[in-house]
Amino acid sequence: MITVEMKPPRRRRGRWLWSRQRIVAVFSYRYDAHLVPDLLANLDAIVDGWIAYDDRAANEIFSNEPQRRRALVAAAYEAGADWILAMDPDERLEIAVADRIGQLTRGSRRIAWGFRCREMYTPASYRVDGTWGQKMQHRLFGAYHPDRYRSKDLHGIWFPEDLGLKLRDSGLNLYHLKMIEPKRRVARRDLYNHLDPDRRHQDIGYDYLADEAGTVLETIPTGRDYFPVHIDDGELWMADVSADR
Repeated sequence: MITVEMKPPRRRRGRWLWSRQRIVAVFSYRYDAHLVPDLLANLDAIVDGWIAYDDRAANEIFSNEPQRRRALVAAAYEAGADWILAMDPDERLEIAVADRIGQLTRGSRRIAWGFRCREMYTPASYRVDGTWGQKMQHRLFGAYHPDRYRSKDLHGIWFPEDLGLKLRDSGLNLYHLKMIEPKRRVARRDLYNHLDPDRRHQDIGYDYLADEAGTVLETIPTGRDYFPVHIDDGELWMADVSADR
């Protein structure tokens, strides 16, 4: 269920990769398992290893997210991570993160670095109107003992508020690929409406995910692209709750 893959020490840009801060990526996968190889290619120049939670044996539509995240935090802590980079298989960091990662992790581990979450509507452009242009995800943070982890069932953050981490904006982009395919926008809305019908975990609800009114797209600026290039397969990448109706 949990796979840990740590790189051997190797020299990069004049220093030993593990000489100071060890950065470990964590993620889980199920319906999106086929996206993992490209995720690992995207992270190769950034992290010192990765830990994956294989969720394909789960029986429910959406398995316990806090349980999966706590298991990943625990595995990273046990593997000697200094920093944890939390990702999903359908996400990519801009290439510039590889050059900036040393600066981000050089100082105090009492920081959680945020990335601008770019909801992709094509492989090369993302939505910026209204709520879409304001999304931020704090995904790079100092490793901590898993006993301190706690989170709400949906849309929780990866670290407890009482850990006292200072939230900082890295100015770097995190590209979310799931919204490229229109049927995934609808399926994502339906899935979260099914999981959280009373909007207990998100006040604005989920209908906005499939609402294209007023859509404004921005092309990825020169020099801020991601690797590898994404070629969308048009598949769903998630549970189809409409099939149960």
